[in-house]
Amino acid sequence: MSDNANRPMNSRELLRVLIADDVMETRRSTRLMMTLVPDAKVVAVAENGREALENVRKYQPDVVLMDVNMPKMDGLKAIELIRQYRPNTICIILSAERNRDTVAQAMKLGVHDYLIKPFTSDQLLAVMQRAREQVMNSQWNALQAHKQKLEQDAELRRQAEEYMKTRRSDAKAMALFETLASNPDCDIRYLRTLAIIYVFRQQWH
Repeated sequence: MSDNANRPMNSRELLRVLIADDVMETRRSTRLMMTLVPDAKVVAVAENGREALENVRKYQPDVVLMDVNMPKMDGLKAIELIRQYRPNTICIILSAERNRDTVAQAMKLGVHDYLIKPFTSDQLLAVMQRAREQVMNSQWNALQAHKQKLEQDAELRRQAEEYMKTRRSDAKAMALFETLASNPDCDIRYLRTLAIIYVFRQQWH
């Protein structure tokens, strides 16, 4: 995931949008209507689900406007793969289908909205406003989770330094250093301390 995906969006930042539809006229009209959406930018256009998936990987859009029935890969399969690769992507269906099974499957895949063709610019504006709010909430939650993780890591390191000074080797100390050792960037001192604790406690396994 790119750094841009982890940066919290402010209310004036451009919302990055991808449009996927196999009908050229629909792609053009949707792109034209997108010019009416404040602070949004179409970063890519795709003719089928496979191309949409490739463009998501390349351009990292915040929102994907996806048709259902397309060649090479249909929209629902593309959305399934997109959400596996980039779970926070807002996926919105653009379809002439009113089939309940299709709608149910789309919602099961995590689709956030469903626009029935032909749709108006006002309908698109309303959907994009909801999408912006969802993107901002998702990024805010991710930022808070990252901040909490940093605070927890700092507390673990503080405790580790204290345990090293007092040469603690009990089960609690072992568990703490094992937690630190699970980080690929673990300080070598903590790994050495953990090894010493293993030897002292005869934890050969």
